[in-house]
Amino acid sequence: MKDLNQSVPISMVYPILKTLVHKGFDSESFFKDIDLDPSIMENPDARLPVTELERIMQRAADYANDLYFGLHQGVRLDFADLSLPGYVMMHSKTIGDALSAYQRYNDILYSGFQLEWEVSGPDVIIQLSVQNEELPMSRHCVEDMTVSVLHLINKLANRQAVVRAVQFRHEAPDGAGDLSVYVNFFGVTPEFGTAQTLLRLSKEVLTLPVLYSDARMLKVFEKMAEETQADLYASQPFSSKVSRWITESLPSFFPTLQHTAAHLGVSIRTLQSRLREEGTTFNEISVQVRKEMAQRYLQRGNYAFGDIAYALHFSEQSAFQNAFKKWTGQTPGQYRANLAKAQP
Repeated sequence: MKDLNQSVPISMVYPILKTLVHKGFDSESFFKDIDLDPSIMENPDARLPVTELERIMQRAADYANDLYFGLHQGVRLDFADLSLPGYVMMHSKTIGDALSAYQRYNDILYSGFQLEWEVSGPDVIIQLSVQNEELPMSRHCVEDMTVSVLHLINKLANRQAVVRAVQFRHEAPDGAGDLSVYVNFFGVTPEFGTAQTLLRLSKEVLTLPVLYSDARMLKVFEKMAEETQADLYASQPFSSKVSRWITESLPSFFPTLQHTAAHLGVSIRTLQSRLREEGTTFNEISVQVRKEMAQRYLQRGNYAFGDIAYALHFSEQSAFQNAFKKWTGQTPGQYRANLAKAQP
């Protein structure tokens, strides 16, 4: 199954270049070093494969000889770098509204990166993850995303959010020595090798007003974002539309082939034919959606197996456990236990 959007707007390269320039490097020399045509930056509608963005970031870190390039890049992010979702966030009423806007329009940026948040006691836990485990993000990219989320929250609220904890799934970089660099960015020492990447903040941050809030401009940018999102969906492979429909339907119901054909306005035969042209089937897509959703639920660590089975519309817990083992070679319990082993 393909992600809805495996490309990113060219604006996502801007923070990389700003970080290099801030460190005293010449952007033109960098473009030549990585064999990238700088004229691509002149087209505001251009998009890059996410794998190319990863390559550029890694090369930039090597070029600058910066072990913490992702951290330094995260604080260079501006709302304009996030394209339309950034402007919607900037004009939202509260921080909670801004985070919801990011979730709503993230597909314009890159649907493979997921931001989810939930209130837990006095805190809000912001979880950062990738949709497809087969396309993992590099350490620099994950650290950039984590710092940038905190940076944008602080900028929106015009104050420093209270950080309770930071966790990264990846290990601390080799040669990092002490972790004071991370403390400088987050105010706390992160945990590495944990089950998930997250920020734990005081939940009060969700109700803080956004400094740049403007109801009129919010409507303008929301309309533009919705139109852009619709154009993006229309240009996506048919299989991506099918997978999106199944994902959006769960846990309310598990759509059948007939449901899906009706929703997309095609006959069952046409649906099967178009998927076959893309080298897949409805069954393969539905299995992949269930597998990825199950992995995300298990990664969060707070859902019972029976609840996951119910959410994914398995007839009983044992059916879910058997299916998961067939998909991954592990039972749900083994999968979660292996995640827990990574925790310090």
